[in-house]
Amino acid sequence: MPRARQGSDRIACMLRRTFSMMRTRIGAMIFLVGAVAGCHTADASNAERPASQVSSDTVSRHVAALLTEGQRIFRHETFGDESFWTDTLRMHEVIQKAVDPTTALSVGLKVDATVLPAGILKTADLKSPATTVALLKMNAVVGLQATVDANNNITRVGVTCALCHSTVDNSAAPGIGRRLDGWANRDINPGAILALSPALQSPKVQAVLKSWGPGRYDARWNQDGKNAPTLIPPAYGLAGVNLCCWTGDGSVPYWNRYVAVTQMHGHGNFRDPRMKLDVRDANDRVSPAMPALHLYQLSLAAPRPPAGSFEPAAAQRG
Repeated sequence: MPRARQGSDRIACMLRRTFSMMRTRIGAMIFLVGAVAGCHTADASNAERPASQVSSDTVSRHVAALLTEGQRIFRHETFGDESFWTDTLRMHEVIQKAVDPTTALSVGLKVDATVLPAGILKTADLKSPATTVALLKMNAVVGLQATVDANNNITRVGVTCALCHSTVDNSAAPGIGRRLDGWANRDINPGAILALSPALQSPKVQAVLKSWGPGRYDARWNQDGKNAPTLIPPAYGLAGVNLCCWTGDGSVPYWNRYVAVTQMHGHGNFRDPRMKLDVRDANDRVSPAMPALHLYQLSLAAPRPPAGSFEPAAAQRG
């Protein structure tokens, strides 16, 4: 995974081709990267200077800041979806009472080993839900964000992009290691996880959720009622990709917004006339996050495939 600073020059070049439409806001700063988009709204020190005179260092700093923010959004931003996963699905109750680390790992959840105290895996009770609560309190469960009170009770829980689009390198144990952002989590079983919710216990819904299996999800089922799960796609190698996902019916920003609003159930706006969808939220937390999230995704290069994992001659033929 490239570091923000190291990847900034490469991203700046890439943006000349792919990022001309993206305007970015972080905090109180609003700018358009002039070297890559054709115009520039700079910070205070460059406000009166022509775009052609803005230093490459300034552009690189802006891009590096965006990459850092994009990584935070990808890994940790829920867009306020706790209102759905907690208040509607009551998943905090399920986790608190019944999801020990062994169960969590068995349904494909991953643990970020870099935030664990040294030696904890040798002493932790992996059969106790209390250990899962402790991991959530450490922010160690990839793709989950939880608020845990002083009595170690989960009061809020939500999900992030990383739940399905990150995994780990298994360097500490199976399912426990360093993050691999952008890698599709083909172990996670979203249907089995959702099926634990007290709010989703009807036989018809349970049958659909339990039909998906590991690494598969249907991002349209809750909209069109048709059960057609597909493999969770990776979020790397997207530079220059205009239409993404297996269906190719939307751009990367389209799918980012669609998933954030209609699947994660974050607070934001989304409109698609094809689906007769027009979601408006006065507390829009999705829109401000989209440019930095997209940029971070574009920075994630596709890894070299392992030897023996594909047929080189067939790949050459296309």
